[in-house]
Amino acid sequence: MALTALDPRTALVVIDLQAGIAAAPTVPHTGPEVVARSVELAEAFRARDLPVVLVRVSFAADFADAVPGRTEAAAGGGSRPEGWDVIVPELAGHPGDITVTKHNWGAFHGTDLDVQLRRRGVTQIVLTGIATSIGVESTARAAHEHGYHVTLATDAMADLDAEAHRSSVQRIFPRLGETGTTAEVLELLAKTHG
Repeated sequence: MALTALDPRTALVVIDLQAGIAAAPTVPHTGPEVVARSVELAEAFRARDLPVVLVRVSFAADFADAVPGRTEAAAGGGSRPEGWDVIVPELAGHPGDITVTKHNWGAFHGTDLDVQLRRRGVTQIVLTGIATSIGVESTARAAHEHGYHVTLATDAMADLDAEAHRSSVQRIFPRLGETGTTAEVLELLAKTHG
């Protein structure tokens, strides 16, 4: 579904654009491209006094706060370099932004994201970030289940796997909300929010 509307209280939610993730090799867009487009959106949202939420994933050194359970795929444990979970400098440093730290894939479970959004009257979110099929998709699913209108800026997200990205964008996202490019979101934002 093409972009049709942005609610009066729409928030930008940026998933996992932090040092250790934005530097990973991603497709179909590079980390720097995703960061640049997310920055462009963040600046437009801030200029209109709309909330910007920066979500990061982090774990205790011993991974005691990581999601438990058996999986067939490696969970990505092990040590992380110092500063891997710091929001990229291009997005950090804006006192009005909301920062949410998660310990799992999605940004809603186990965090105060829903409370932060509802306190500000937010009814819609625009999502960007890395990885499309993991953090972004998990957050989009939860946002949809929480009753938010969901918009996904598909050129402001990337994945470690091209097929996983394509599957999320083509099969899953149209069932959760509306998709469009950064330029389309910015154009709609300018029309509806001056």
